[in-house]
Amino acid sequence: MSSQSPDSGASPETPGAMASPAVIGWREWVSLPALGIDWVKAKIDTGARTSALHTFQLDVAHEHGAKVARFGVHPFQRDNDTISWCHAPVVDERSVRDSGGHQEWRFVIETPVRLAQREWPIEITLTARDTMLFRMLLGRTAMRSLRVDPLASFLTGRPPEA
Repeated sequence: MSSQSPDSGASPETPGAMASPAVIGWREWVSLPALGIDWVKAKIDTGARTSALHTFQLDVAHEHGAKVARFGVHPFQRDNDTISWCHAPVVDERSVRDSGGHQEWRFVIETPVRLAQREWPIEITLTARDTMLFRMLLGRTAMRSLRVDPLASFLTGRPPEA
């Protein structure tokens, strides 16, 4: 029988490295620090495979031989005045089927997400979600070692009042 040492491959930044899984609600405030987004309300969507982020004015260009996405984000519902301008390397492009069965070709980025006092990298597809209630969906591939309480909301806290 072998036991794992604390540094046996799981880093402390990944939820899988924690002794017990964090419990989150069906909606939570998350941060995307590498994109400069301090707070965005996310729907925790176990039915969605990949996470999605509302973007506008999406432009993809080649920089030093790699694709880079530049885009705007309105991080708050019903607020088109607050804008975060972001850029990130494109790690993939793929066809995604939305909840209505419509297929859309989307660019995919990888960026750290901060939730439940933990931070880990996730893939996010970029799409227009301005008609949707939530500006971000956190899909099931981003929920490693997290448990969802479908009756609870904002178990990990709320942003400070402006």
